[in-house]
Amino acid sequence: MVITWYGQSCFKIQSGETALFTDPFCKEIGLTPPRGAANVVTISHQHKDHNNYDALTGEPLIIKGPGEYETKGISIKGILSFHDNKEGKERGTNTIYVIEVEGIKICHLGDLGEEKLNDEQVEEINGVDILMIPVGGTFTINGEDAVEIINQIEPRLVIPMHYKIPGLATKLDGVDVFLKEMGISKKEAVDKLTLKKKELPQEDMEVIIMRI
Repeated sequence: MVITWYGQSCFKIQSGETALFTDPFCKEIGLTPPRGAANVVTISHQHKDHNNYDALTGEPLIIKGPGEYETKGISIKGILSFHDNKEGKERGTNTIYVIEVEGIKICHLGDLGEEKLNDEQVEEINGVDILMIPVGGTFTINGEDAVEIINQIEPRLVIPMHYKIPGLATKLDGVDVFLKEMGISKKEAVDKLTLKKKELPQEDMEVIIMRI
């Protein structure tokens, strides 16, 4: 499996010839939208920085909400959550996705705004290997909230997303705020993450910073 980050909440998860994209964004946010052929696209919510599946080619299965889906050897579960901490009254709903590829369970939290997951959500997410979590605040949880949710989920790998990077027009916190909350002083970024299930950390959780 190869994971690539395009910025915001957009990742490409490549397994063999199959490509799954999460939350593709539009150019108006200041970053270059993802390109390429997609087999599956997950959309956490209908905001322009998360739902630009027209940027991708092919005839992908486009998943836009809660439910259970299966295609090309990939299992996907969409879980209802909120884009704010007021049960959606400010920014509506958000879908958390649990994606199982090559025996590895990935949880993409989308634009989660809830400061804490409820027991049912934690149970649905249980057993996740890789957690993709927003940390930039403003429109999602911030670095401090992210640490609390990481403690609830207890993944093996954590990949922060949806934070300030060069070119992004949206005002968000940088990843350094999250790293400080995690007690990490500095972390080298990687271009891509290539891994197999047997290579996942077995004891201590690891944070991976990605560059676009």
